[in-house]
Amino acid sequence: MTHRTLLTGATGTLGSALRSRLLDAGRKVRAASRSPPEDTDDEAAWVATNLADGTGVRTALADVDVVVHAATAPRGDSESVDLRGTERLLEAAAHAGVTNFVYVSIVGVDEIPYTYYEHKLAAERAVEASAVPSTVVRATQFHSFVFELLETISWLPIWPVPAEVPLQPIDVGEVADAIVDYATLEASGRVPDIGGPESRTVGNLARAYRDARGSRRPVVRVPILGAVASGFRAGEATCPDRAVGTITWEEWLATQRG
Repeated sequence: MTHRTLLTGATGTLGSALRSRLLDAGRKVRAASRSPPEDTDDEAAWVATNLADGTGVRTALADVDVVVHAATAPRGDSESVDLRGTERLLEAAAHAGVTNFVYVSIVGVDEIPYTYYEHKLAAERAVEASAVPSTVVRATQFHSFVFELLETISWLPIWPVPAEVPLQPIDVGEVADAIVDYATLEASGRVPDIGGPESRTVGNLARAYRDARGSRRPVVRVPILGAVASGFRAGEATCPDRAVGTITWEEWLATQRG
């Protein structure tokens, strides 16, 4: 019998990739979003939820076996969404008898004192302390995240970047593939991190991006200070021993042309 999976953050970058893959894997997907689309071309059953205030959470969990929690608010109120929202979701999951709560996190949340990361780490701990069986998956930054950051400076005559900071970007589809493998009826606990195929400095990534755009703008190193910057400079956002992705930055960039 096919089990029902609740996917939070179903309209996001990762959520969209997960939704199609969960459906392809034969799962019955209930897709949760604050603003569900009116028309979709897939078989997901959509439900409106607001993790920040709990609206629709109990309804979303009804008759659900597995939760894949991909909703997040890196540029919003991460305490309300990532921490308190996760706690609300866990409470409803316990009531619903969920057998596997898959939480998607980020490599380095336990080492980099960035507020958003601190809320993700606190959510991880809430997941692990819950009575609901769980799986915690950490991944490095998506290629699309690095791309969006570089797009914001692409109009400048000189590109200022923290050139020496190492990152290990990965294709979102490869992260989604791994998460689907863990989204089974049986929880796996804290699983190995998921990283891109290679660790590269921001300066190196920026120059590859510049070349792909056919630009000649100079890339200039800008020092960044503080504990957050120190964590990133130390490579805490990377996991070179878990370079499981296969799609390189240049290969991904090639798909963005035109």
